[in-house]
Amino acid sequence: MNGRRRNGKRTKFGLRFTWKDLLLYGFLFFFLLFLMMGIGGFTAGTGSSNIPISKLVSDIRDKKVEDVTITDSRVEITYKNGEKAVSHKEPNTSLYEILKNAGVDPQTIKINVRDEASVNAWINILSSFLPVLLIIAFFYFIFRQAKGAQENIFSFGASKGKTFNKDFSKTTFSDVAGVDEAKQELSEVVDFLKHPEKYRAMGARTPKGVLLVGPSGTGKTLLARAVAGEAQVPFISIAGSEFMEMLVGVGAARVRDLFTTAKKSQPAIIFIDEVDAIGRQRGVGIMGGHDEREQTLNQILVEMDGFTPNEQLVVIAATNRPDILDPALIRPGRFDRRVFLTLPDIEGRKDILKIHAAGKPFVKTIDWERVARRTVGYSGADLENMLNEAAILAARFGKKQIDMKDIEEAATKVKLGPEKKRMQSDEDKRITAYHESGHAIVSYFMPHADPVHRISIVGRGISLGHTLIPPAQDRVHETKTRLLEQISTMLGGRAAEELIFSEMTTGAADDIEKATQVARAIVVEYGMSDLGPINYDKERARIFGEVSQVSEDMQAKIDREMRRIIDQRYEAAQKILKQHRSKLDKVAAELLTRETLEGEQFVNIIKSTKTPEKKAGNKKS
Repeated sequence: MNGRRRNGKRTKFGLRFTWKDLLLYGFLFFFLLFLMMGIGGFTAGTGSSNIPISKLVSDIRDKKVEDVTITDSRVEITYKNGEKAVSHKEPNTSLYEILKNAGVDPQTIKINVRDEASVNAWINILSSFLPVLLIIAFFYFIFRQAKGAQENIFSFGASKGKTFNKDFSKTTFSDVAGVDEAKQELSEVVDFLKHPEKYRAMGARTPKGVLLVGPSGTGKTLLARAVAGEAQVPFISIAGSEFMEMLVGVGAARVRDLFTTAKKSQPAIIFIDEVDAIGRQRGVGIMGGHDEREQTLNQILVEMDGFTPNEQLVVIAATNRPDILDPALIRPGRFDRRVFLTLPDIEGRKDILKIHAAGKPFVKTIDWERVARRTVGYSGADLENMLNEAAILAARFGKKQIDMKDIEEAATKVKLGPEKKRMQSDEDKRITAYHESGHAIVSYFMPHADPVHRISIVGRGISLGHTLIPPAQDRVHETKTRLLEQISTMLGGRAAEELIFSEMTTGAADDIEKATQVARAIVVEYGMSDLGPINYDKERARIFGEVSQVSEDMQAKIDREMRRIIDQRYEAAQKILKQHRSKLDKVAAELLTRETLEGEQFVNIIKSTKTPEKKAGNKKS
């Protein structure tokens, strides 16, 4: 019989019984047997009519009966015409005597006597002992359950870490791209684990801990697996949240058990994912030093730098929030090294694309250089997801190979969500077209803004349209000028609505929120405003329980400075749109017709639309 697949192999269905199952089923069988005996035993001959004993004697006298079978007081009758019937006699009387007393010769019929004394004896025995056996079985299972619960209680202190032997991890550094500096740092850790004697000869010790820091999707977990694969040592993986339980002291007990297990397998690697779940700064919680999380953290600190040295045991931890970790955890002697993972640059993105493109049928004309430039700001996880979405899209349309159009659609889907054909009125489409055109026009006439990649009034996610303006190149620094131009671009949609319709809509809410965030960062984080190079951020003080150093008077100045920046950049956007009203109308009209404009099409429309106005700024193609 065919069955389901497991690990790529087809298995067969089958019944598997343990002795416990057999015992349970046996009890059920005897219990049903007991019930059957309680309602009259085996009622063979179901469907036969019941007749009184006098009717049986009369039928025998009339020679209608072929034979009878006697079982204790039960008399089963077979007539000559094939019919069957059942009758009952007194337990201590004989059918022979009944017939003689009625003047009927017993020799006229065949009488069979069935002796079931032994069967009845066994039934009597079972009926006596079965209730006792059922009670014993009931208490047995109750005690088994109680024992299991007790074992679960005492196993709370056991580590939840998953141990993988040295042959498990097939991931190596060749499977990781875009983080060359991080691989170089970790390759030294691998060499420490494989050749410790070389470093001991120079008086060096093995790094106790490596902290992987970086945004989500940059490959922290993948790097940890690659280290285990390269070093060929046991790898114990656990998440920070798996230390915590509702019982006090369980987290610390699990830490002790984790390190005890790892020490038995030295050299080994312990990987703690999302270490910030237990590594937050101490003393900022509402429970103080009695907090279960703090006790767990204290035990980790002792294990990593206690009296017992860990000669060949390396702890690798990953987090995307290093700013909230306790200083004692990240000091030298515990996490000796910090490896920072950033979003990949163009060369890193090309290498990542090559890794994830393996095994997928792409057309030969794919320009991976162009794809890498198109995906500025994408993490490794974003790129992998993008190529997977492109493969799904190509398969959906029955293609044999993945082309550039599929990749472009997948890249947009990863950042903005799937395309949605919402039912919009003509008025809503016109408002959306002018809104998105406003963003594009303002960006085009900003001297330092990046070129527009695509404009669309097709809804994606929760938005009714979008204007894609990805960075033209990888940048380490952002200037104040570019930040201010970004605010103007964000406010270009609201400015276009007010210019064309003399009205405001709710569609600009997200743009306003992002513009406000950038303006606030300029003032309170980057020190780029007239208030000077001072950090006024109150969020850190609120989160960590610190006393805010920003006075009410200074907060009012911050609010006024943010309002001044927003007002100035909104006026700049309005000025550009008024000067290039004809271009705004032309782009909006094309959007209403085509729904989507690529960057080259947008630039051609701008260049082909003649206006008497003097252009502000310089154009980009």
